[in-house]
Amino acid sequence: MSVRRAIWGEKFEAIEQSLSEVDADLYGYIRDFAYEEVLAREGLDLKIRELLAITSLIALGSPKELATHLEGALLNGASEREIRETIIQSALFVGFPNALGAMKMFHALLRKRSEA
Repeated sequence: MSVRRAIWGEKFEAIEQSLSEVDADLYGYIRDFAYEEVLAREGLDLKIRELLAITSLIALGSPKELATHLEGALLNGASEREIRETIIQSALFVGFPNALGAMKMFHALLRKRSEA
């Protein structure tokens, strides 16, 4: 299975189209290097990689990408508690306001998933 499909789940086609529309060449680098080379490496499973991505995206202040990887973490076996703890841990290094925003986003995602 493609790493992108494992992380993006049912949103695979929509995310792929959206990224392609921004710039096909840039999307090619994201697809081929970031996802299919770096994220596909042995040594860390996708769950751990997604938890690390969450922390990095909180630090960068990238909410759209953060939402994608919060969902990706759940799809790849991270528990709600593991994600909450990752967000709380990030507060120490990237600030409480960023972590609070991420936690709000995570709770909104959980509500949306429970309604589906």
